[in-house]
Amino acid sequence: MNNAWHARKLLTVIAEAALERALVAAARAAGAGGYTVSEVRGGGSAGERSGEWEGERSIEFRVVCDDAIAEHLAGLIMREYADNYSLVLYVSDVGVRRGQRFP
Repeated sequence: MNNAWHARKLLTVIAEAALERALVAAARAAGAGGYTVSEVRGGGSAGERSGEWEGERSIEFRVVCDDAIAEHLAGLIMREYADNYSLVLYVSDVGVRRGQRFP
């Protein structure tokens, strides 16, 4: 069993739920090995998003991937969606086991 740590990026996007299908399609097209989507609620400088009605739902979309895929996805998401949708995007350095599962 391989117990080595493999350096990857964790790309996290918190966005309107309406973007879920587009984010999934973009991650698949970029070659990401997988993704995780969770429904979330919160608030900040743009106000509160309680998720009480469909248009106010938010998701957290996460992808563990290599630098190139993270950079590609971040650029695409900012170009295509940041001007018209509420979203926050950030990337973190992470270490994973079974690095082959996270291209």
